[in-house]
Amino acid sequence: MFRLPVLVALTLAIAFGGGVWSASWTLQATSGFGAIRLGPWSAYPELQTASADPFAKAHRAGDGRLLLGRAEGLVFTASSDETGTPLSGRCSYEVSGSTPPARFWTLRVIDENGAALEAPPRVPTSLNSWTTLRKADGSFSIRLDSVATAGNWMWLDAEGEISLVLTLIDSPAAASLNMVELDMPKISRIGCTDA
Repeated sequence: MFRLPVLVALTLAIAFGGGVWSASWTLQATSGFGAIRLGPWSAYPELQTASADPFAKAHRAGDGRLLLGRAEGLVFTASSDETGTPLSGRCSYEVSGSTPPARFWTLRVIDENGAALEAPPRVPTSLNSWTTLRKADGSFSIRLDSVATAGNWMWLDAEGEISLVLTLIDSPAAASLNMVELDMPKISRIGCTDA
């Protein structure tokens, strides 16, 4: 007598639970389609536009962050170095080269949850185009390490994997159709404290 309702309830619970789990897993597995990759750097130029795919729109709604429109700028993220090795908070790196043309840019480090790193007081955890020292040819070299060095330096001492976020504000590259030709900074690992 109760067998049929129990089987129907069990079937609905499995279907509903499986649907919620698969949707959650899919959203965590991707930030959307249409990514461009330039070495270790990746960006989603269509993320804030009306033509964004459903996964990108779901991420945008779930994150609750204000994103840049395509005409306002472009956000590049790197989770690995030039060799494809994931970035670690226990290693030191050098970010060198130049950025695509932009009125203003920032470079910051985030942890694996997307949060800014907790740093000691008065220690730089980000740099921008106005505060970065440059060479005569316009290129730069930024050291990421737990020990301060002369020149461009950002503090890096964290557990787990990290990512670098390069934000280009008011950049003609955001509207360019030839983004694959952009010059992006190189990320080279110098050494690790736990290796």
